[in-house]
This record gives sequence, C-alpha cells and structure tokens, in this order.
Amino acid sequence: MKSHILLIILSFLITASACDNHRDTVVYVDDIAPLPPVGIVSISLDNAVELQWIANQEIDLDGYSVFVSDRYSGVYEYLGSTRGTSFVDRGARNGVTAYYAVSAYDFDGNESDLSRDVVYDTPRPEGRDVGLTDRFIMPLRSGYDFSEYSIVHFDTDFTDFFLEYTAEGRPYLVVWDDSEIQDMGYTANLDEISTAPEKGWNPTGDALAVRGHTYVMKTFDGHYAKVRLVDVGTTGIVFDWAYQVARGNPELLRAQQRSLQKRHRSVTRRH
Repeated sequence: MKSHILLIILSFLITASACDNHRDTVVYVDDIAPLPPVGIVSISLDNAVELQWIANQEIDLDGYSVFVSDRYSGVYEYLGSTRGTSFVDRGARNGVTAYYAVSAYDFDGNESDLSRDVVYDTPRPEGRDVGLTDRFIMPLRSGYDFSEYSIVHFDTDFTDFFLEYTAEGRPYLVVWDDSEIQDMGYTANLDEISTAPEKGWNPTGDALAVRGHTYVMKTFDGHYAKVRLVDVGTTGIVFDWAYQVARGNPELLRAQQRSLQKRHRSVTRRH
C-alpha cells in the first residue's frame, strides 16, 4: 500500500516538473514590422545622391533598405541596405532625376512598408577653387563656361559669366544680356543655397564680387548654376560652383519631399 502511494506521489512530481519545463520553453514569435522611416531628405552631389532620414526607435531594429525608381508612381527597385540613417547612391547620374523610398527591418526579418516620404533628386556637377582673372588683364582666363566646366575667354558664345574690375578697382561678376545673376548674400558654404530663385534677378546683369557671398545664375540656354566666392583679390577671384545639367531644373541642392499615397508593391528583406 505504501509503495503504491509513493508511486502516485512520484508520478505527480514528474508530471508537474514536465509542465514547468514546458512552460519554460514557450517561444515568443515576433511578427510585428517596424514603422516606415520618416523625415527623408536628399542632397544633390556630383554623379551621386545622399539620402538622410530620422532614426527609427524600435529596440529590435536591424537596418534600413533603400529603393529607387525612375518616376514617382513607378516600381521601386531595391538599391541597398544600411544600419545607419544615411545612404549614398553612387549609381546616380548628373541630370537624371531619380525617386527614392526607404523601409526598415528588424532582427526577425520583419520589414516595414515603403516610407510615405518619397524624395526625388537630380545630381549635378560641381567644382572647387576655380580662379578667374580680371578681363582687362588676362581676357583668356576671365570667363567661365559651366557646360564644359572650363575657364574661357570672357567674350565667347558659351561664356556664362566673367570677371571685370572697374577703374576704381571694384570687382564685378558679369553676365551677358541673355543671362541672369542674383547675389544671394553671405553663406557659410556653397550648399546653403538649395534652389534658384524665381525672381529678383539684377537688372544690370552684374553683381559686386564679395568674399563669402553666393551668386545664382541662369544661363542663356536655360540652366541654373551657383557660385560662392572663396577669395577676392586685387586682380582675380577664387570660387566654388555647382551647375544643374537638367535644363530648367532650379534644384541646386536638396530635393523636395513628397508623400507616397499608395504602396507600389510589397517589399521583402534582401541582403
């Protein structure tokens, strides 16, 4: 009788232990995707586009995937992934507009929808530390042609602007009658001016050359450019520049941000 009771107690203890072990091995399955990234902006570079966005706050976030399309309502193809909050598309080409969206994924492979913020950008060439001389001293090195990225004679069919000093020694940036120029004032760097203005062009077609100022120009063939004066001397200037090769496109730095009203397709995590 005692042995029978002992067997019953032992069987109860084994069953209780098994139940406890079963409870200990219950596995939680995470099937909740992160939220789509927000705050996406782009920066136009030379044959490249840099994207930046606000960091997601999920504790299990693993990274982000970047997608690109050739039009706003097109199919967004996978471009690359990153664990940071920026990405550079080095496959972009000057003058070609691309549209970008970003998704977020976690360590369990759950991926968000494409971001509602879609940005588009048109890369443009730029240059640094270009020197021009007063046209009265060295006319062959007093003009600049943005389309060829080259220093030219001040008086050619393709000269976009040139440098001229007055008799009193005051330097001016000058454009021809079929072009426009506007002094945008002092800027800490070239990138502070993002787009060309719609109005406010100088009616005289010139602007006093001031060190640290940035100037926006509209060329005779409908392109926009900007110049920032790095140095102004007694006979010449040194400047940085950027030029939009897409005719009529005023974008010189940051692209506009748009809201994606519908998902173009589902996305899956790729590595």
